[in-house]
Amino acid sequence: MQLPAEYLVRMEKRLGRAFPAFLRAYELPPVRGVRANTLKLSREALSSLIAGAGEPVAWAQDGVYYEGEGVGHLPAFHAGLLYAQEPSAMCAAPLLAVQPQERVLDLCAAPGGKTTQLAAAMRGEGVLVANEYVGERARILSQNVERLGVVNCAVVSAEPSALARQFPRYFDKILVDAPCSGEGMFRKDETARAEWSAENVARCVARGADILEAAATMLAGGGKLVFSTCTFEEGENEGQIAAFLARHPEFTLEEEHLLYPHEVRGEGHYAALLRLQDAPRGEAKPFPITRDRAAEEAWRAFEQDFLRAPLHGKLTTLQDGRMYLIPREMPALTGRVLRVGLELGKFEKRRFTPAHALAMAVRGEDVRRTHALTEQSVAAWLRGETLPTDMADGWGVALYRGFPLGLCKATGGVLKNHYPKGLRER
Repeated sequence: MQLPAEYLVRMEKRLGRAFPAFLRAYELPPVRGVRANTLKLSREALSSLIAGAGEPVAWAQDGVYYEGEGVGHLPAFHAGLLYAQEPSAMCAAPLLAVQPQERVLDLCAAPGGKTTQLAAAMRGEGVLVANEYVGERARILSQNVERLGVVNCAVVSAEPSALARQFPRYFDKILVDAPCSGEGMFRKDETARAEWSAENVARCVARGADILEAAATMLAGGGKLVFSTCTFEEGENEGQIAAFLARHPEFTLEEEHLLYPHEVRGEGHYAALLRLQDAPRGEAKPFPITRDRAAEEAWRAFEQDFLRAPLHGKLTTLQDGRMYLIPREMPALTGRVLRVGLELGKFEKRRFTPAHALAMAVRGEDVRRTHALTEQSVAAWLRGETLPTDMADGWGVALYRGFPLGLCKATGGVLKNHYPKGLRER
């Protein structure tokens, strides 16, 4: 493996006598992990469901090491039962110790590993705002939030400074997984090695400082903030935090961790936990609710036919007819809003059509009509094929081992497949 020469000089100076052990770590294959989506099942249940699940990750109660090559083809992946995440990266979100009913912000959230960790801890309660400035990455983030069945999350794409103006002293917990030089990606990502430079390190230090300043503005008094990176650069990590604390004596450093690949079973990560002293808590305007009586009546009729019990939350109908169920505490948002709470479906031409997100957010036992997929038929389902069924006519959910995989509609013994075309296996 060809590593940047200047990077090696920096690391030898940083590590001293530990440098040879650090270099030897690059001779080993990358370490992989998966995290159980505990909104749906336990870590133990996931380990019994997929081949390749290994030992638990010590710092993440829902994580296990994974010996397989990938998970994107697995039915369990499509059912939102797991998230593929590098084990070291699992260390940051648990430091926040988020609780249900809190206001939580993931400021640099794509592709969604840490967002979905936070969501699992919140158990569908409170408000989670996941932000990603880069549009395409925000779209991937939104897809992962949907796949894992998260109901209390808004996904937005905005500059951190714009959010800071919108939410002064608003959030109880904030996670900043800052853009970085990516040295913890070198063992598995040739592009990260090729793009490394001292100039990029300096840019990342400056960018990280700006993002950290925005986050500090949004943290409520007594709140916690975690700053993390997947790099080993002192300037991006300990130096960044030391400089921030010098500017902000109202913050204290409670924990700091730097995981190296020669010391832990993982690619490496940095995380620091900061706490803000008590201060007045800010408020925000509530999310603007748009009522459409015809749309709501259509949804309620569908809900009664589709589910065994009604869902709880505030209904809002967007201009394009999409309907959402949002947490009662959801604030008004800024930037491009990709999703807000749970997308129920769309009302157009006087008809309600359910959304894939709805199927991913409910439990199989909550749905009136279901079709159980076998190990043989699940592959055909994921390709978008029509199947025979004994399910009663109407909308329902296709189940994999009792877990929803997507919407279906039965007519006369034929099961029409409504799994989104962009997600289907080829």
